Amino acid sequence: MADKALTRLYVAHRRGIKAYLNNKVGDAAIADDLTQEAFLRLAEGGATAVVNGRAWLYRTAHNLAVDHHRREARRRTDTVDTEQLAAVVDDTPAVEELAAARSALDRVRSVLEELPERTQQVFVATRIDGMTYSEAAEHLGISDSSVQKHLARAVHHVMQRMKPR
Repeated sequence: MADKALTRLYVAHRRGIKAYLNNKVGDAAIADDLTQEAFLRLAEGGATAVVNGRAWLYRTAHNLAVDHHRREARRRTDTVDTEQLAAVVDDTPAVEELAAARSALDRVRSVLEELPERTQQVFVATRIDGMTYSEAAEHLGISDSSVQKHLARAVHHVMQRMKPR
């Protein structure tokens, strides 16, 4: 945009844009910064094809205000008094529960280690890594049906070995 046209827009609309932004954000200093940002964007060539500079400036100012509010909402943290914090239920598992879960996990690992390597790979790819059968097949260089057969074998083996005695 030509310097003269930009200067004319600045002189004609700076106060209006700043007042509009001040109304939106409620802070004169922030409104001033956002006004400068709007004109800077116009000057940087974002408006080479702009027909109506005033409309473009107000739309840009509006978008800048929305972006400002979003940033502030992400930054904001609300204070909570101590009584409310004390009422929060602690859902951390008990030490005994953690030990039992660790033991069960170790048992599943040892049961899986009894399987052939390819069957283990299929099980891990589909059940642990979350791959689809097709993704696992491509990753392991085998067919979809082979993935299904290996997985069926692995699940059957784990179920049989994990039965309570």
